[in-house]
Amino acid sequence: MSTELHSIQCDSPFGPLTITANKDAIVALDWTDCEQVEETSLLREASFQLAAYFAKDLQKFDLPMAPTGDTFQQSVCQAMLDIPYGETTTYGAIADKLHTFGQPVGNACGANSIPIIIPCHRVLGAKGLGGYSGEGGVERKIELLKHEGGFPYLL
Repeated sequence: MSTELHSIQCDSPFGPLTITANKDAIVALDWTDCEQVEETSLLREASFQLAAYFAKDLQKFDLPMAPTGDTFQQSVCQAMLDIPYGETTTYGAIADKLHTFGQPVGNACGANSIPIIIPCHRVLGAKGLGGYSGEGGVERKIELLKHEGGFPYLL
């Protein structure tokens, strides 16, 4: 897998997003300014899919991804990818599925390097929203849940 990274900046309802990829996969999405744009076909496709998601024309991303983290973090990322658009689950439910505890799942969600595309915003605490690793914290999580219609009593 290539270690050379390329980035592109795209617009979103939450301000500019920077998508970063190596030759093979998306590795990060964040709310920083893109210092140097190096567009690739993969980054163009990721930008297109994000625009479609924000236009409510896309519910599931189809992109190669390589989020950071160890084997456990990768398993939590896969569990987050399994949560359908507009639905939520809890840290505890993911923990049960992975035969672990809620706190390590929460830590892995908080370390998600590809928020929105890997939908950590769809994971809630047993008695509340829980946190959010992306810029804007819990308020951003609420905005993303409202965007998907996945948390109706917030609407």
